[in-house]
Amino acid sequence: MSQQIQGPAGHYVDGEWIEGGGERFESVDPATGESLGEFYRGTPAEVERAVTAATEAYPVWRDLSYVDRAEHLWEVFHELRDRHAELGEIVTRECGKEISEGKADVTEAWHMVEWAAGNARHPHGDVVPSEIASKDSYMRRSPRGVVGCITPWNFPVAIPFWHMAVALVEGNTVVWKPAEQTPWCGQVVAEMLDDAGVPPGVFNMVQGFGEAGNAIVEDDRVDTVLFTGSAEVGHSIADKLGGEPGREVALEMGGKNAIVITEHADLDVAVHSAVMSAFKTTGQRCVSAERLIVHEAVYDEFKRRFVDLAEDVAVGDPLDESTFMGPVVDESQVEKFHEYNRLAREEGVDVLVDRAELDEGEIPDGSADGYWVGPFVYETEYDPEMRCLKEEVFGPHVALIPYSGAIERAVEIHNDVPYGLAGAIVSENYRQLNYYRDHGEVGLAYANLPCIGAEVQLPFGGVKKSGKGAPSAREVIEAVTERTAWTLNNSKDIEMAQGLSADITTEE
Repeated sequence: MSQQIQGPAGHYVDGEWIEGGGERFESVDPATGESLGEFYRGTPAEVERAVTAATEAYPVWRDLSYVDRAEHLWEVFHELRDRHAELGEIVTRECGKEISEGKADVTEAWHMVEWAAGNARHPHGDVVPSEIASKDSYMRRSPRGVVGCITPWNFPVAIPFWHMAVALVEGNTVVWKPAEQTPWCGQVVAEMLDDAGVPPGVFNMVQGFGEAGNAIVEDDRVDTVLFTGSAEVGHSIADKLGGEPGREVALEMGGKNAIVITEHADLDVAVHSAVMSAFKTTGQRCVSAERLIVHEAVYDEFKRRFVDLAEDVAVGDPLDESTFMGPVVDESQVEKFHEYNRLAREEGVDVLVDRAELDEGEIPDGSADGYWVGPFVYETEYDPEMRCLKEEVFGPHVALIPYSGAIERAVEIHNDVPYGLAGAIVSENYRQLNYYRDHGEVGLAYANLPCIGAEVQLPFGGVKKSGKGAPSAREVIEAVTERTAWTLNNSKDIEMAQGLSADITTEE
């Protein structure tokens, strides 16, 4: 294929493309190990320049109407739709997920832009009745200012628009750092916003690694930080900003997600949901399931069927529509995957499927230098001390855990991890579904479905160590705006609520 970035590519700051003053780095195709292009590595000085541009552009952008701001996003919406196949292929080439997922990433992006831009014409604010008949009270929102967005590589087009579309329509300006693994996608998104005529300084993009992201967090002029990524980095941002007055943060991080399969499960639904949740995106979704908690009454049949599919699921060229799993994103993910597979063995599990080292014939021709792994599946009795059942792997590493007794026991095992992002239950018993709904410690819950597949109009975020807030859809509005409770007196007299006297008395 001829598509390749013409580089070295720079940063987009104050309406201009600028060359970086730092080192250069490459984007690598995870299927082949080949370079896709070269980019400048952002420095703190370049982030400072971008934040200055965003700060200076904010007053004029804020004073536009919702509808005028949204008009720029509608231009992006149409470009995302018109370039669907082209951009989907770029996503697949740069992060390795199979082509239907690459295209779905772009579709999700335009859905989010559509939601944010369409929301500009919807009612805003709440009228709140006052105790006093002559008073009008209502809630109104105003933008917070400069929003810093730090986004991951596994959804390199969709998640940036989760963050930025709402932030921009609400009247904020943006400084964005894409993931270092997917700078080409970052380049394309920035080109779209430039083509849409967003005024200089309103949107800024600085490529790079952790030092660029940290510079965004450390700059006091950045009023809100929106972050989606690893728990380690997210927790460090929370430590910095969580208690800092005047600054806000919304964090969506990882999980050790599980599917509960009860004795009342439809096993066709259970197996299908488990395979999708465990192996789609090669297990590299923050909502991927790494634990399958299965009632003993259906365990043997479920295990047989799940293992058969895990042995046969198609790993291959992510641009081939018959592929189910592509490569992982880079060498560090390969190493982490093997490390946790070794840990599971050391902790005494029984390995059921070990395709971690793929046979030579399974790797596509010309792709021996890619980052290839296959499913690793094991079974174990539940042990709360086992690290392999508590720590996120972010790969196709899956534990089957049998349980006996009632739904309460399954949910107890389900909740016994430090995370709480996503989970699912498969059952035909509505009482079991409702018990899971009411007691599962997750921000995203599914019944008789995979625990993947969020829609943009729903908030996306977790509880416990999986998140703080939800940097998407309606909930992200909370992070990028301030609320004011406004009360207007329509009388010439002043009357107070709660029976408080408004009389002014003097010594006379």
